[in-house]
Parts: sequence; C-alpha cells; structure tokens
Amino acid sequence: MSNNEETLIRVEDLKVHFPIYRGVIRRQVGSVKAVDGVSFQVKKGETLGLVGESGCGKTTTGRAIVQLYKPTAGHVYFRDIDLVSLKEEPMRLMRKEIQMIFQDPYASLNPRMTVRDIISEPLLAFGMATGKQLDNRVKELMRLVRLDPDFIYRFPHEFSGGQRQRIGIARALALNPAFIVCDEPISALDVSIQAQIINLFEDLQKELNLTYLFIAHDLSMVRHISDRVAVMYLGIIVELADRNEIYNNPLHPYTQALLSAIPVPDPEHYRKRSRIVLEGDVPSPANPPSGCRFRTRCPKADEECEKGRPEFREILPGHFVECFKAEVPSPLKEVTFEENSILK
Repeated sequence: MSNNEETLIRVEDLKVHFPIYRGVIRRQVGSVKAVDGVSFQVKKGETLGLVGESGCGKTTTGRAIVQLYKPTAGHVYFRDIDLVSLKEEPMRLMRKEIQMIFQDPYASLNPRMTVRDIISEPLLAFGMATGKQLDNRVKELMRLVRLDPDFIYRFPHEFSGGQRQRIGIARALALNPAFIVCDEPISALDVSIQAQIINLFEDLQKELNLTYLFIAHDLSMVRHISDRVAVMYLGIIVELADRNEIYNNPLHPYTQALLSAIPVPDPEHYRKRSRIVLEGDVPSPANPPSGCRFRTRCPKADEECEKGRPEFREILPGHFVECFKAEVPSPLKEVTFEENSILK
C-alpha cells in the first residue's frame, strides 16, 4: 500500500451518549445520542469533509476522535493504535500527532496570554524547545501562517478574527502533527477571510503533508478543500463519497435537499433547478425515530423505513449510502455545483 493510500485514522462504530439526569438524587432518565454508530476512514494526506445541520454531531465526532470527549462505545484507531483504550499519559504523548483547530477564534485563545505564550505552550508542555530556540520556533510558526513574527508579544484582542484563527492554526502546528481536526474553522469569519484561510489550509497540507478532518456548514468550501465528503444527520453518517460524486450524483434524500439549497450565481439556472424543501423539525437526539433516522422528514419514506434501520451500503464504487430507497440514477443536473470564484 502506497503512502497516499495508507489509512491514518479509522473510526469504527463510534458512539457518544450524554446522560440526562433529573430529580434531587440526579437519577439518569435517558441519554442524548449525539453520535450513534459512526464509521469511516481518513487516508494519509487527504481531507475528509464532514457536513450536516447544526446539532447533527459533527463537532462531537471531532472531539471524540481527539479524545476530548470519551466515547461511550466504539474505537478510534490512529495508525492501528486504539486511542479509546489508551490511558492518560500515553494519550497525552499521542497528542503530538493529533491536534484540533477550534471554531471560535475569540473563545479558543486565552486573552491573558501573549501570542508567544499561546503558541509556545504545547512546545513547553512536551519539552521540545526553550529559551532562544523557543522564540525562533514561535516566529517560524508565525511566518508559516502568514503573520508578522514581530507581533509575538501582542495579546489576542489586538488581532482581527482571521488573524486570531491563524494563531490557533500556528498553535496546532507547533508539534508537527500528522492529523488535524478542523472544527468549522471558517464559520466565524468574513467571506473574503474564509477564502484566505482555506487557501492557507491547502498550502500547509502540501508543505507539511497534513491530513484533515474538515468540519463545516458551507458546502461550497467543503467541496473546494475536501477529497471525500461525509454527510451527517442526527448522529449518523447517511452518505459518504468522493467530493465530485456526492455533489453531482447525491443518492440520499437528505444530501439532495442540502445540495438543492446551495446558492447559485446564475439567476437563469437558479430558476430552472428544483428546490427540495424539508418539512418538520429535526427530531431530538434524546429520542430519535425508529428505523431510518431521516424518515420523519423524508418525502420517500414508507412503512419499510419505519421498521428497521437501513444498512450503510456501497451502491457505487466508493459511494456509501444509508437508505432503503437509494438507487443509481442518472446525474442530477438540477443540483450541479458551481465552483466558488473567490478561491484561487
């Protein structure tokens, strides 16, 4: 197996359930099934995009992979090492290889620390640099994320949102990790800044041979940066395929609805394409529907969908879908995607 095909991260039947307590004695009366049986692989050097509505479990999945949340069940393998079974100290050492970039650049940086202290913290924690060597490494990381190294003694409030996110990226790169979970790193930024950050991610991936799990809402950005895309709904992955395949030939009704909502710059094309509007609200993850998770909002649902959960099956080579009604249709022209012109 070549390096490009080597599996770096393997997630098997991952579950994260948060208990619900009530009463004076705090008795558990249920659980929120934030992630409920997720399986996928991320190959070395690729970017896997993870998309879905708010509350579907994307962030929880990312945090469970890096073990910020302890999984209720399942396994997360990094180079065939099961992270779930590792004790505290071995897992701490493993964090040199696995890092996370958080969504909110305003909340993820300590306002009382200078940029030098923020970026150097992981280096000091692992004893990888001190003194002059530490300052040189911090300045090197600042240049890597396109920031002026003379700003290392400034505080986070002196930077814009895009600059703060670059500081968070520099902190994540400090230990030379192999795998980074990017938890909606562009959602809090202006559109023009989003393009700059996406281009930075791509440049860093080529330069440092990084592997990403890229969590996002913006489907246009996800297609631009990702090699493959996984679509989540109510704690499970309902479709997984190559980025072009999933955008030009979506097979799950939920994916089709998401893609039909993407804005199109051509008014004539926008008027001609069909829009899929889902009815009802997303069910509570504390009490998900029986059978297919999407059946309460699916226009194709019938009695079969209520009786049992569909198998996550490979319908086309590399194209996996969890749906009884998924077939191999001709490409859906009405949901074809236009590349975002602001990106390089």
